[in-house]
Amino acid sequence: MPDSEKNRNFAKNVFGMETQKLNKETSDKISFISYIIPKFADEYKMGTQDAYFYLKKYGGLKFLMTHWWALHVDNPFWAVRHLYDVCYENGGER
Repeated sequence: MPDSEKNRNFAKNVFGMETQKLNKETSDKISFISYIIPKFADEYKMGTQDAYFYLKKYGGLKFLMTHWWALHVDNPFWAVRHLYDVCYENGGER
């Protein structure tokens, strides 16, 4: 039995789920989100975890998950600015 099949069977038995490869769009989405949140944190002088919770609290994360495709082709400065604007419109004050 090949190693990849053993790993798949192990995950299925231990976690009760099948392991799957991520499709390209999901992989790109994860890459962009994991890139832009630290950029947002740096721009507004906060830790990455604080930035994540701030974006989540004020709707920036939902906006990011919905519109990542348009944001990822924009300049990172403007992508961060759009996230700030969304949060500000939803009560964010930083």
